[in-house]
Amino acid sequence: EMPPKPRTKRPLSPTASRPPPSSPNAPVGAEALYGYYASSWAVCQTDDTFPRHGEPASFVQTRIRNYALLDFKPQLNTASYINVVAEPEEQAVALEGLAVNIADQTIYPGSMKCHNDALNMVASLWHCPRPPCFDEHGCYPGAGTIGSTEACLLAGLAMKFRWRKWYSQAKGLNETQVRREYPNLVITTLFQAAWEKLFKYMDVEPRFAAVSAESFTMDPSSLTNLVDDHTIGVVCILGNHYGGHYDPVEAVGKALEHINEKHGWQVGIHVDAASGGFIAPFQCGIAPYDFRVPQVLSINGSGHKFGQSCCGTGWIVWRHRIDLSDHVAVMVSYLGGKAASFTLNFSRPMTGINVQLYKFYRLGRDGY
Repeated sequence: EMPPKPRTKRPLSPTASRPPPSSPNAPVGAEALYGYYASSWAVCQTDDTFPRHGEPASFVQTRIRNYALLDFKPQLNTASYINVVAEPEEQAVALEGLAVNIADQTIYPGSMKCHNDALNMVASLWHCPRPPCFDEHGCYPGAGTIGSTEACLLAGLAMKFRWRKWYSQAKGLNETQVRREYPNLVITTLFQAAWEKLFKYMDVEPRFAAVSAESFTMDPSSLTNLVDDHTIGVVCILGNHYGGHYDPVEAVGKALEHINEKHGWQVGIHVDAASGGFIAPFQCGIAPYDFRVPQVLSINGSGHKFGQSCCGTGWIVWRHRIDLSDHVAVMVSYLGGKAASFTLNFSRPMTGINVQLYKFYRLGRDGY
């Protein structure tokens, strides 16, 4: 018998040290047979400079996937506040939305109708009264947003501008004078990060209502010492991040009604329903928490949480346009027609809206 030949290490491919080809042609030779890891691209060091050469599409896909190779599995992550499961059909409608810029309403009227249909369904869940101008606009006052953070910021800005208009008239101030005033917003200490951004970015003073360890909710009686003529509104949290508790929206509304009547103010409520907005409508035996409470001016919800949409889906609904949503509307006329934009973000894909409407039709009330 012949003794076995000793195994020797194969030298690195001579292509390992050469730069990638100057054009992203289809893989050839061993690269075509074994894929990315047999290619010269796999052994080239990457840095933070803009790449000189292009790569085959399949290789780029592998490279991007490798970034998340050691990341935590999304299906096991219960702390990111987003839905992580999608049906193949759901993924398909999400992909179709990537190419549609919903900001361009005049070019994509069908997609805007999809947005409005989803918005109207959300508004109906929260018992928003039908506005007189519904037929003119085809939807309730509101918008799909990039998550609940954008929705909270829009709600805060609308309340701030509403307060500014009221305060300038009440005190006889012009626009320059009223801008020197420092408004405040009342909220419990169980707020989400979106409100910290409002306080920091939009020059609003936080007025924190302390909660007890027994209730973990806002105490309506505390509002007497927190609300004043510089208060733009009170935020009731519908499902805080610590225990999922609901602030007593109806009781807070009654307390504000008494305060407003006593002082001649117009302080209203915003309901931060990021977590509870798509849970409370399907629960029985809970006190009114939405537009059934007269003092509620606006509500936001996270579509990508219990709304079951994909990451980056949120909703804001206002009670009416005049003196609320109109304060944040910007008219755009250079894209082929005249349309109102209600969001901080302008260009944004239809992805989340497509998935949200898919889930509404897919699950229905019984499914939720």
